Amino acid sequence: MKLLVVNPNISETVTALIHAEARRSASTDTLITMATARFGMAYIETRFEALVAGYATACVTAEHAGNFDGLVVAAFGDPGLAGLKELFDVPVVGMTEAALASACLLGQRFSIIAISHRIEAWYRECVASNGLSSRLASIRSLDSRLQHIDTIQQDHAARLEMLCLQAVHEDGADVIIVAGAPLAGLARTLREKIPVPVVDGVSSAVRHCESLVSLQICTAREGSFAAPPKKLNTGLPPALVRVFNRE
Repeated sequence: MKLLVVNPNISETVTALIHAEARRSASTDTLITMATARFGMAYIETRFEALVAGYATACVTAEHAGNFDGLVVAAFGDPGLAGLKELFDVPVVGMTEAALASACLLGQRFSIIAISHRIEAWYRECVASNGLSSRLASIRSLDSRLQHIDTIQQDHAARLEMLCLQAVHEDGADVIIVAGAPLAGLARTLREKIPVPVVDGVSSAVRHCESLVSLQICTAREGSFAAPPKKLNTGLPPALVRVFNRE
């Protein structure tokens, strides 16, 4: 099985964090190929940044078209996910939807631990779009300026652990979701320190994607997730045009 895991932001160091967790989580016979957005933001906090990241993800994914059995969008908030499900005829799984699915199998109410306050509104909208607002206990986030996106886990280790404990003890969370690609793998460190299950988005997305590929369920040929209709277009990268035109 071949999975393409795309980092929708431009940080290669974050891609390395994602790759490490994806490799730890994947089945031994799964081949993981990583790709990083060629343009966009160092990390994604806002709706506009997610808009850019979704297009960047489509562009870089198109360059690998035909060489993967499943696609993982490795950014919390799942930028461009619905459109990517239309465009590619393989299972496409986002970190958010996968983490939410895992959390819902492990408990009734979940809390999300995020890297910044600015990101919270967008994350609430993502939870709502998945129909799970009633199960969201809280979103708690770091409140200090991020100096280095690739060292958040080390720079804010104590604070991240405290946020998790507050979500459990004060917000009633049955499950903690550690959100964001820069926190990939942190759940493994926190599992012995937090008294409820801790979910990682990368590992959840990889395992859920593997499951869908193994089930050999066909993608949509009709309905709202059918492939976009062919039409005149201009200015798109050649690889994306080929996928769009189903060449």
